[in-house]
Amino acid sequence: MKTIRFHSYGGPEVLQLDDLPIPEPGAGQALVRVLNAGVNFLDVYQRTGFYRTPIPCILGSEGAGVVEKVGPKTKIQPGTRVAWPWQLGSFAEFLVAPAWKLVPVPENVADRSAAAALLQGITAQYLSETTYPAGKKTVALVHAGAGGTGRLLIQLLKKKGARVFTTVSIDEKAKIAREAGADEIILYTQTDFVQAVKDLTKGKGVHVVYDSVGKSTYEGSMSVLRPLGTLALFGQSSGPIPPIDPMRLTASGSIFLARPSLPHHIADPRSLKTRGTKVLNWVADGSLKLHIERSYPLADVAQAYRDLEGRKTTGKLLIEVASGGSPEGNLLVSDIQKAPQSEGAATG
Repeated sequence: MKTIRFHSYGGPEVLQLDDLPIPEPGAGQALVRVLNAGVNFLDVYQRTGFYRTPIPCILGSEGAGVVEKVGPKTKIQPGTRVAWPWQLGSFAEFLVAPAWKLVPVPENVADRSAAAALLQGITAQYLSETTYPAGKKTVALVHAGAGGTGRLLIQLLKKKGARVFTTVSIDEKAKIAREAGADEIILYTQTDFVQAVKDLTKGKGVHVVYDSVGKSTYEGSMSVLRPLGTLALFGQSSGPIPPIDPMRLTASGSIFLARPSLPHHIADPRSLKTRGTKVLNWVADGSLKLHIERSYPLADVAQAYRDLEGRKTTGKLLIEVASGGSPEGNLLVSDIQKAPQSEGAATG
């Protein structure tokens, strides 16, 4: 089978197309024929060695496909369409995974949609329902609102009736965030987001800040929270934040600091099934709209990461591993095929 592996840590150039034997599923495992796989910044952290993985390593953590074969004591049946949000080795024609890590895909959700939905969709789900359960009285700030998770998070917050502010870098991304439902757009390249939020809330601040940017935003995020507010740090695209003195949380109004991570929210079969099924059902009924910008063949994975890391994209990137999935004429997905324009190093 064809795979994409890296044998040393580094940039996109370390990725190579390798031939490996098709693995056999063991007890409780399933062999899946991978149709589509998602591209994520998580993969960049693994490839560069920021998150250490044993090498050589097959890259890719999320995808969708069809169960080809199962091992002993495995309840899932061959032929079942499945998706997964957290299984290393997804950039390969075949993948062996514990059966409990596979989420059945509803009939009216295309394989491309399933591959694009789970990792970022479940992240948005737990942020808005577990980390800080948002409601009709919630006022929230979402950084990088035009990004993959940010766009989904805005939709879910609006679904719950919250008032949502978001930061973006350029007008093109402001339009994307507005289409997702954001009430107020702050162009952080032109306006101080701290002052903007204070003006919009008449000095009260917001109940929660969802911050995936990290180093360059966390101090401002803390300063715009109202007393007893919550800062949810779930990424670090600008770099990791330094240690925070707990007394700063007290001085800022007895605020709460959270650093949630996806694996802890899907660490057991019940949690994964509940969250994953909820997200796929939202995609199926149209209440959660995806934006798939481009698909790349397996051999062009390195280019996908050059585009992602170069901030040249605004939608979800997929790797088309194999053909033979469900029809692609899916009205639930906005599939933009135009060539992306470079945006330099801007985030959000």
